Amino acid sequence: MSHKPGSSTTEVRNWLDAAHRDLREHAELLDDLNVFPVADADTGANLSVTVGYAAEAAHLIEGRDVGELLVHAGRAALEEARGNSGVLAAVTLTAMGSAVEGSTRLTAAQLRDALTAAQVRCSSSLTEPVRGTMISVLQAAGEVPVPEDCAEGSNQQLARWLDLMVGACAEVVIDSVSQIPVLTERGTVDSGALGMLIVLAALRAELGGAADRTDPVREIIRGHTTPRTAAAHEQQEGYEVMGTMDLTALDAAELRHELDDAGHSVIVSAVGEHEDGYTWRVHVHVTDPDVALDLMRRRGTARNVAVTSLSAEPR
Repeated sequence: MSHKPGSSTTEVRNWLDAAHRDLREHAELLDDLNVFPVADADTGANLSVTVGYAAEAAHLIEGRDVGELLVHAGRAALEEARGNSGVLAAVTLTAMGSAVEGSTRLTAAQLRDALTAAQVRCSSSLTEPVRGTMISVLQAAGEVPVPEDCAEGSNQQLARWLDLMVGACAEVVIDSVSQIPVLTERGTVDSGALGMLIVLAALRAELGGAADRTDPVREIIRGHTTPRTAAAHEQQEGYEVMGTMDLTALDAAELRHELDDAGHSVIVSAVGEHEDGYTWRVHVHVTDPDVALDLMRRRGTARNVAVTSLSAEPR
């Protein structure tokens, strides 16, 4: 552990690399668990690919500003994000970065505030946030108090808080079994929530220093996951439509309402700001992709457009 308090850009890069590696390791399991909001068996693939873009981008920016690094990595990931879970993971990184811009090292208090900001940003990107998902994990992380029996801003305080944070998030993942009906029927945890826990467990491992700890991810896998079943993964109908657009805040809000009427699983999240408005990443599940594409075209030009069958067959 560093002799200076907090975590540096090098450690944050190591975190993103580790999160990408761990998500790839568990990608197949996360896919198998993916039954909410749509059983399209791609949460693991979407998270690992999206965080991979973030990890790659983090190595392409110089400087010592941790917030700037996270914003850069998150925006790069958001431009290429896959699925609901990928978009929310990328939004998490950009929100965390915005909350700590100007900092060269991170403390427990800063991380707590950053994760709170991530929960708020992710919730605002969704029309109807659901308990027991990635949002609940972020909320739990931000609610963990910073230990007061350690020196303020010290590495010891950071390590203690990270332990408490991961423990609280693990409890939320386990509780997801009883909060979403389809998960209760299966007796398994939410795939996206477990994916976010994997990311935060990697954060603890890289920023909290070496220590003997119980791995909550493996504990949950042993007790709250099951193999894929045919009933849980019936053929899905419809398409996932994603794209990046330059819109005013008003146009983005109106587009979100229009997409809500046309489909579900709508996410409209700001990627960045420019002189004429904002850049947004748009995501929706619809029966007819042309309906969503037409709504987007009426508001502006979409780039990085991807249309994917929810049956996992490319269109």
